[in-house]
Amino acid sequence: MKFTVYSKEGCGYCEKVKTIFDMAKLDYVVHSIDDGGFTHMQFTEVFGYDATFPQVVLNDETILGGCKDTIKYLREKEVI
Repeated sequence: MKFTVYSKEGCGYCEKVKTIFDMAKLDYVVHSIDDGGFTHMQFTEVFGYDATFPQVVLNDETILGGCKDTIKYLREKEVI
């Protein structure tokens, strides 16, 4: 499983997802709007105007959504 986390600085939910991934020793990459990993326009084009941070993608498919959806998915798959 290869996860990508789209985050922004100061987002508590982004930090929570990254902490969970670290604790579970999951492979993930972080793209932050703050370090030029993507623009706000690119984010809204991919995830929609009402999308919140973080957005988590699995194997290049946007199926996880935000923090709650990611935790739910990982529990259902018995990853955590």
